[in-house]
Amino acid sequence: SPLTVALAVQGSSASAEGKLAFLEQLIVRRELAWRFVQHNPHYDSLEGCEPWAKKTLNAHRADPRQHVYTCAELEQAQTHDPAWNAAQNQMVRLGWMHNYMRMYWAKKILEWSPSPEEAFANALYLNDKYQLDGRDPNGYTGVAWSMGGKHDRPWAPERPVYGSIRYMNDAGLKRKFNIDAFIRQYR
Repeated sequence: SPLTVALAVQGSSASAEGKLAFLEQLIVRRELAWRFVQHNPHYDSLEGCEPWAKKTLNAHRADPRQHVYTCAELEQAQTHDPAWNAAQNQMVRLGWMHNYMRMYWAKKILEWSPSPEEAFANALYLNDKYQLDGRDPNGYTGVAWSMGGKHDRPWAPERPVYGSIRYMNDAGLKRKFNIDAFIRQYR
């Protein structure tokens, strides 16, 4: 149960910051995900996302995309981005993906899709097919956060395709962990 895990975490040798971050994910984020799915009949589409997010995505719908990939190309990890491909390969092979990579993965699907609706549908398809939490509130909410601003806020400046949806790029990956080793491992 979450209570048993929470007690075990409190008694662990992890740093105080690490304990708080874990418990925040376990308790707060899990509860938000379950409530989102329980109370939103459109949890599995862009329609269930935040009004500000739908508005900004619609305003940037016609923005040019440098790369556009089909769902089949995404599924086969056939993009120009070795970090994204490694994340997709990790998910296919292991049934999970590093959390930071999972956010990056979904946001790039948004960037590389002809429309936000197609991006959302493709991300859910891949998540549901390969992730251990496929068809779980956490998976739906993760995609809704990444593409539809769920449990987030608008970010400035507006960017092509994203509008005011929080943006992520590979520079952030390099700051967070050894992305080169990750790519080598899941090439």
